[in-house]
Amino acid sequence: MSAESPAGTEGVAAAVPGARDDRSDRSDRSPDASAGTALVVVDLQNDFCAGEVAAARFPGDPALLARAVEGSVRAVRLAREAGVEVLFVRFLGDPAYQGSAWQRRDARLGKRPKCLEGSWGAEFHGVRPRPEEAVFTKRACFDTFQDPDFEPHLRRRGLRHLVLAGLFTDVCVDSTARTAFQRGFHLTVLRDCTTALHLADADILRFMSRVYGARITELDRRPFTELAEFPAFPDPAGPAESTDPADPARPAGATGAESERTGAAATRR
Repeated sequence: MSAESPAGTEGVAAAVPGARDDRSDRSDRSPDASAGTALVVVDLQNDFCAGEVAAARFPGDPALLARAVEGSVRAVRLAREAGVEVLFVRFLGDPAYQGSAWQRRDARLGKRPKCLEGSWGAEFHGVRPRPEEAVFTKRACFDTFQDPDFEPHLRRRGLRHLVLAGLFTDVCVDSTARTAFQRGFHLTVLRDCTTALHLADADILRFMSRVYGARITELDRRPFTELAEFPAFPDPAGPAESTDPADPARPAGATGAESERTGAAATRR
């Protein structure tokens, strides 16, 4: 599946048949609508979720953190029940992985490294990836796309709709969502399965909705069955050439080789 395939993890978060989403009743959608969707569980690790390290670094209401953790665990279970692929993301903050800017920031703010490789703090909290479920690692960085295996895995598996859960909304969840949007992935953020570290939850969720077009919803709103409205994901080699003059992704007057060059440039960016 990915460069890393750990043994075991349990969790929660998926579609509840017959429930309603934020906009309309989709109960007539085919169960196959979940094809192409993956639940991405971000940094559900002990140093972020429980214990002294987590308590010391989370400035908000502990109940908000507990709700996000419990929701994420439930999301894993529901996704598995719905046959939706679950992708786990973990953070490793060892000094050996930190760049000079990261080290300087930590020294200035008195921040101690967390989620050290091989430690209890780096272990998943409340869930255990199954052998067939992929795990991706962020080494002293926020964006899951920094793991070179992440995007190839998504494209290889035909995953074009990412449902995001985990910690923290305004740090690693947002960083991952930002790149995902720019790479052409459709986004859903489960507001009851995440919480922010530095910003108000409502502010960062509103930002993600307006800037990335993310659908903000909850576990009981069928987050995994919305693919019918999404177009096919482009071929991994790059965007297919559009023949529709009205296609906003196709520059005016661009045809043939021009469109191909435009697509290649967009891919590089």
